Amino acid sequence: METISPDSILIVLGQEDDGRWWADVESMPGVIAYGPTRDAAISAVRALALRVAADCIDHGEEVPQPFEKVFSSA
Repeated sequence: METISPDSILIVLGQEDDGRWWADVESMPGVIAYGPTRDAAISAVRALALRVAADCIDHGEEVPQPFEKVFSSA
């Protein structure tokens, strides 16, 4: 059995000229977050991605692709 967790979702990172970090889940359009540190940006984007996925579930919509296996049941 394959185990998928939110921690295994691919996150792209970068740093702005002013020192802020950004984190982006490219497979989920619009899911990008900033933070003063690399870890803060990662935490923020993971939280946002989970909120987006939860909102989709609440509204009966398709869960974004990276989270299909995270929220699937056998």
